[in-house]
This record gives sequence, C-alpha cells and structure tokens, in this order.
Amino acid sequence: MGFEQLAALKAKLVEQAKAEKAAESAKRTKGTNGNKGTTDGKGTNGGKGAKGPKGNKPARARDAAPAVPEKPVDPVVLAISRLQKRFPAVFPKNPAPKVPLKVGIFQDLVQHAQELKLTEAELRDAIRTWCRGARYWNGMVEGAARVDLAGEPAGQVTEADARRARQLQRSRTARPLPKQPAQQAEQARQAQQAQQTQPEQPAQATEPSQADKPA
Repeated sequence: MGFEQLAALKAKLVEQAKAEKAAESAKRTKGTNGNKGTTDGKGTNGGKGAKGPKGNKPARARDAAPAVPEKPVDPVVLAISRLQKRFPAVFPKNPAPKVPLKVGIFQDLVQHAQELKLTEAELRDAIRTWCRGARYWNGMVEGAARVDLAGEPAGQVTEADARRARQLQRSRTARPLPKQPAQQAEQARQAQQAQQTQPEQPAQATEPSQADKPA
C-alpha cells in the first residue's frame, strides 16, 4: 500500500472518529435538555411539574350601604308607653277610653320613677299630655270615679272638673282650621291683583338743596 493510500485511510478514520464523537455529544446534549428541572416547572420525564398555588386575588370591598338615620323617638311618647306597660288599667291603649286619674297621681308616679327609668320632668310631661285631648275629656263626667295606680277608685269627678273639661273641648273645637295651600295662594293672588290696580301717585318734584344750588 502506497503512502498516499495510507494517508487517505488515516484521514477517513479521523473523520469517522470525529463524526461518532459529534453524534455522541449531540445525543448527550439532547438528553440533558429533554429532562428539564424544576426551574421551568416541568418534570424530569418532560411532563409538566406541579404548579404552585395561585395567589388569592384581593376581594373587592363592597360599597357600604348608607346608614339610614333612625327617627328620633319623642320622649313623651316613650314615657307614656312605659306607663301603659307598667299600669295598663290606668293608662289604657287606644281605642280604649281613658279613665279620670286620681288627683295627685303624679306624686304616686314619682315613687316609681326609678323603676320606670323616667325623671320627674318626663313624668310631668307625660301626665300633662295624657290628660289633654278629647279622649280624656270625654271621660270627665260629673260623678265618674277617678282611679289610682292600682286601678282602684280614688275620688270622683266634680261638677267643676266636668265643666272645665267641656270648656277645654269646646275651645279646641272652636280653633280655626289651618288654611289650605290653595286658599293661601288665592289670597296672595287677590292681594297682588289689588295692588296692581291701584293708580300710581305722581312723584313730587323736590326743591334742590343748598348744596346742589350753583354758587
């Protein structure tokens, strides 16, 4: 075998060795890249790894409904409701007729002020309001029995008491009713019309003052 043939065979073997080495290197590289680690979330067999739990999105704050303001309770109404609950026979609820109260019953109620959680002023206003109106005055008949806090008779309605109740009821009935808006508007229109029909008085000429006269 000549020198040239040996050189060609050697070169061929070198190229074959390089090709095998390159193929083996490429195979190793492919195997390494095929098995991705946990950095990209995939498993060693090419499968997807377990994903971490998603973060909970912050819940939207619900718009708070506007608070409805509570209507203030009249202290007199509150006091009367407590009297009706504590002494139902003496302070009956509507539509039951009211009964004449004992003269001096306020002093008896003051002794129960702490129990009722009411002040003397609140009790006085409650009694004054309770004894006002047609529902109470209708029961103020001469000879009718007055009652105490126990609902027992404690005196009678005198002729003077009955007469005063009738006078109070008549005075309330005789009060003029409040004018309706339509009536008020009609009266205002008539007054304006009467004012427009009045003839205007000519303005009187005034003498110039000393300061306005030429020097």
